Amino acid sequence: MRPITIALTKGRLARQTLELMARAGIDPSGADDPRTRKLIFENKELGLRFFLAKGPDVPTYVYYGAADIGIVGRDTIIEENKKLYEVLDLGYGKCRMCVCGPESARKYLNSGEMIRVATKYPNIAKDYFMNKKHQSVEIIKLNGSIELAPIVGLAEVIVDIVETGSTLKENGLEVLEEVLPLSARVVVNQVSMKMENERISDIIYRMKEALSCRS
Repeated sequence: MRPITIALTKGRLARQTLELMARAGIDPSGADDPRTRKLIFENKELGLRFFLAKGPDVPTYVYYGAADIGIVGRDTIIEENKKLYEVLDLGYGKCRMCVCGPESARKYLNSGEMIRVATKYPNIAKDYFMNKKHQSVEIIKLNGSIELAPIVGLAEVIVDIVETGSTLKENGLEVLEEVLPLSARVVVNQVSMKMENERISDIIYRMKEALSCRS
């Protein structure tokens, strides 16, 4: 019997995901050990394999079948736009994708004029402005501190994830519009769902039960 492979997102979601799996009786077999340099973790008793990957890579691993299941933020799922089954909202890692900028930039959002938008999420930003607001924009892809863009005049506004809003406030910026709510989700490879439906459904059921017990 081949193992079911689960790709977990590194970073802010990893701790909560590993805790959930422990409560669900799905032992991640040492993936929560910060000292390890291992890349693959196996639970042979349950027939499971785990690995940690950067968020944007998780949908790719699942799409190509290198992982059967992935746990990743909804922002990444939408931005990467791979054909996957999104099967469960885990309810943690909650935050918002927002349009942010100085208060003075609010007027640009209702004027219909061309503006520049800096973001790490060009697909989400483009869809929001062009398909929902019907406003022409120039999308500027950045990888670092997005808040810097309106401060130095690179862009009028930014599209970014907002959790507490403290970084925005410290830099004279604020939320101007909410694009969409976000949280951690479970995605499944389409072929895997058909070929290993019973085993994958059992894993999803265990996670649902663990979530309901906590609430």
